[in-house]
Amino acid sequence: MELRRVQKTRGGTFFVTLPKDWALRNGVAQGSVVSTSVTPDGRLVIDPRYDLEPTPQTITVKPSEHLSREIIGKYLLGYDIIRVEVKDRISMEQREIVKEASRRLIGLEIIEEDYAKIVLQCLLEPSALPPEKILRREHLIASGMYRDAITALIEGDAQLAGSVVARDNEVDRLYFLLVRILRTVIQNPDLSEKLGVYPIDCLDYRLTASLVESVGDQSSEIAEYALRLNGAKPDGGVAQSLSDLHKVVYESYTDALAAFLSRSISIAETVRDKKGNVEDMCRKVESASNSLPVETAQHLISVISLIGRIYDHSVDISDLTTPRTS
Repeated sequence: MELRRVQKTRGGTFFVTLPKDWALRNGVAQGSVVSTSVTPDGRLVIDPRYDLEPTPQTITVKPSEHLSREIIGKYLLGYDIIRVEVKDRISMEQREIVKEASRRLIGLEIIEEDYAKIVLQCLLEPSALPPEKILRREHLIASGMYRDAITALIEGDAQLAGSVVARDNEVDRLYFLLVRILRTVIQNPDLSEKLGVYPIDCLDYRLTASLVESVGDQSSEIAEYALRLNGAKPDGGVAQSLSDLHKVVYESYTDALAAFLSRSISIAETVRDKKGNVEDMCRKVESASNSLPVETAQHLISVISLIGRIYDHSVDISDLTTPRTS
């Protein structure tokens, strides 16, 4: 940290000198124009390259046993161009890994390919992708998965259960996209201003998106239990208790997201207030399941545990709700 004393002209204007090394390094000289912006926490940002087109960030990856993870990692870090290169020839197996990784990541397309390299480029414009919009979409899919998974379980609908499992990939894709955008926002003050999301908000968005992604995972697991029941339906009493529990947890989850996005503390508090009711209802379903065949009862108890975790995630999301600043 370098401290500089603020000075004042006779006309009442405050000014401070710029560090010489920084000015030379960034091409700032007498007469240069720089931009200034104020962050929500009161910091003044000086940008000497505000009018320059950002150059694409490029990185080269060498194929390894962790090739898919490498590509995903570079995408999350915000790289625009990812080059997969080898000295001799890329194997068919490695090509399939690259193509599968690109399918998992929104906006990442193969733009060039030959015997020794594959070039992927992210074609998305970050300024057109507000984090709130991505999170809403991720939540919409995850909440639909949870609702349909319970319906498939109660009605013995294998086709609906299969569609829930298939949708889990889309939740993952949106989560990866949101992480990429948030990292870009943290590194780019201008983008932060344009999207109205500031670095201080990014951690809460990241945590919430991770919890929503977990809701998608747990919904997919519930659907898999529905498939294992091979069309068998829980009897009327168990089905009704399960449906009642689902309604309370589904409401808690949707309220938690609404509270986070609207910054409503009052809505957030209603989510935590349901804890005792949810625990009682879980015990009621478990007790009713004892009358079912052993294997069916075991599956339902596992499902109840997953529903309980979805409620816990809802509480965690509601806890991330912060009041609006005046």
